[in-house]
Amino acid sequence: MTARAFEKRRVGQTSLEITTLGLGAASLAGIFSRVPADQARATVAHALEVGINYVDTAPQYGLGRSEHLVGDVLREGRDGVVLSSKVGRLLTPVSDAEQDKGAWVDPLPFNQVYDYSYDGIMRSYEDSIQRLGLNSIDMLFVHDIGVTTHGVEGNKPLWKQLETGGYKALRELRDGGAIKAIGLGVNEWEVLMAAFELGDWDAFLLAGRYTLLEQTSLDPFMSTCVKRGASVIIGGPFNSGILVGGDKFNYAKAPDEIITKVRALEAVCKDFNVPLPAAALQFPLLHPAVCNVLPGPKSPAELDGILEWWDVEIPAELWKTLEAKDLLAPGTPIGA
Repeated sequence: MTARAFEKRRVGQTSLEITTLGLGAASLAGIFSRVPADQARATVAHALEVGINYVDTAPQYGLGRSEHLVGDVLREGRDGVVLSSKVGRLLTPVSDAEQDKGAWVDPLPFNQVYDYSYDGIMRSYEDSIQRLGLNSIDMLFVHDIGVTTHGVEGNKPLWKQLETGGYKALRELRDGGAIKAIGLGVNEWEVLMAAFELGDWDAFLLAGRYTLLEQTSLDPFMSTCVKRGASVIIGGPFNSGILVGGDKFNYAKAPDEIITKVRALEAVCKDFNVPLPAAALQFPLLHPAVCNVLPGPKSPAELDGILEWWDVEIPAELWKTLEAKDLLAPGTPIGA
């Protein structure tokens, strides 16, 4: 198979360059529905074959399952592939009766313990290296720190761990050359503004908060990234499926006002003969801070469907029409 010539963008001010389309490996670990291991590995391999050079995984995904599966493929050929994983959760072995599987179907036999401390981040990094079976990870993201995951009071001691030791661990790993970039991977932009107060970061993986449907992070977060030279990777470009015909938004049943806005977006896209998912996939890259869009297909066939949307040419007038109909936040970049 001939690889595509994807555009590449630089990650922050690092030496890393990644394709503007990446592969998120959460779904491959079996969230809500089972994904056979061979199918998961085939999806990763297919992404590399078509020219995608960026893969993101995490200890949380399938409680170690995703890292194992991604490692299986990358051990066969890592050249040119940029890999990110996450820190903030340690995995501890448990019996079936003790395990909290969450939304994962057929996860590995572990429970997760939150730890954003210096020692916790160092151990998480080393554990990920072992699960992957590789000798390096390019980017590390602090995973799911913030009030969305932990609540206001629950987040305070965890943030203190990051503030007093965790950030130092990440800087040591990056400055010592073990990794090349550091950041946070979250579903809320507000905590990223707090992260800027701790120091400099290379990239942020933000899920769901800068999409065709929602631009709540536009200012001050995205604008601050431009000023500080930090890149943004957009996870969840389809907002949990609502922008590809599903009924979920933020992992729950979509409220009426969201459904109404999706219908309005779809009507404009239909006028331009553009599938709504194609517009959703390509929209984030209009912002100068964004270096990558990170969908999470569960199979090679799903990835091929995403590539079809990726290839759709979207006229500039579509974005201008969305702006004129107030379907985008004021000040949203829409290109030349």
